[in-house]
Amino acid sequence: MEADFDPKDFLLFGLQHFGLRVQREEDHMVYIEQGYIVEIEGRQLYKLLQNNQVIAPFTSVEELCNFIKMDMQLNEKG
Repeated sequence: MEADFDPKDFLLFGLQHFGLRVQREEDHMVYIEQGYIVEIEGRQLYKLLQNNQVIAPFTSVEELCNFIKMDMQLNEKG
């Protein structure tokens, strides 16, 4: 049986764990530094946006956070 959890709380925990700073939260949207937005679409479905453009859906908070960290690093170099 799957453990009961709040997808938003789980996302916020993951972002904090990966050192990603949350700027604000609004309902099912979490705004992160550098224009990233995560929309919580379901129990294990997160849509990543940047500057109001959809980047990709993610079913894993860990993969989502790793992607954001990698993308931030690439943007710093570019």
